Amino acid sequence: MNIRFGFVSHALSIWNASPAHTVTWARAKELSKDARTEKLHEVTAKNIAHTKRAIHYCIAHEINLFRLSSSMVPLATHPDAAWDFVTPFRREWEELGELIRSAGIRTSFHPNQFTLFTSPKDDVTERSIEDIRYHDKMAQAMDLPACRFVLHVGGAYGDKQSALKRFSENIRKLPDGLRDRLMIENDDKSYHGDDVLTLCRSEKLPFIFDYHHHVVYSGESSVANLLPGLFDTWNETGLPPKVHLSSPKDGRRSRAHADGLDLEFVRPFLETMREFGRDFDVMIEAKQKDKALLSFLEHLEKVRGVNRIAGATVSYKP
Repeated sequence: MNIRFGFVSHALSIWNASPAHTVTWARAKELSKDARTEKLHEVTAKNIAHTKRAIHYCIAHEINLFRLSSSMVPLATHPDAAWDFVTPFRREWEELGELIRSAGIRTSFHPNQFTLFTSPKDDVTERSIEDIRYHDKMAQAMDLPACRFVLHVGGAYGDKQSALKRFSENIRKLPDGLRDRLMIENDDKSYHGDDVLTLCRSEKLPFIFDYHHHVVYSGESSVANLLPGLFDTWNETGLPPKVHLSSPKDGRRSRAHADGLDLEFVRPFLETMREFGRDFDVMIEAKQKDKALLSFLEHLEKVRGVNRIAGATVSYKP
């Protein structure tokens, strides 16, 4: 069983490399039209360049999994400021995408918590659809057809079954092709693994399993009982199953993510996966990002049966 590990958006080991510099609407609306355009172009160019630096870092460290920042383009979906962020940077997007593809790096996006499809309010759904369009425009500009977007189901609004029904109805409002970009993740307070597996089966979408969320809010099924169904949701994608790993910051059931990834916390999950023997990918969601990933791998490779076969890939023998 081979496991590839990756991290989220910002390589902290690189000086001044945030890919999420922004411009607030409060600041932007004070500028003239030309000055606003110049500022938006300046910040977007910086974010794309810093993302490219992070991809070079991934290549140097043999990291084949990377989550792109959803904040690369400031004010991209603001109703009063939305702008064409593709045309002025067509070459930069293409170069970034070519770098990612040539390195064989699996990429994803994770739209924020306001992008949800369970709300009873139509305007919330419309904004969520627009946010998915925004992410799709970036993925298309980079020519990354396999780049998928992680979503939580959303709020339960006091009636989980009605909310799940709305989710299914609302994601069908997405334009052709965009629905196939989605992956659904269990969360730590409203939709546990059983809920998400049922939803993913009915909607034919892949299930992103978050172990930390499962520990906090597990539902009825154990990890071992969820895995066969979880694997099945990935069979038609041509991609390895993908999971999220993080550690609680304060106590086993804390929702907050710790700076690093605690091997002892996640080891029961890894041992369960080892029993199934299927290759999979791991996105590490730790505050220290790439530093947490590399530190974790130094500990993991000392485990009996684990052999580090690349910078961020291990072989885990049954």
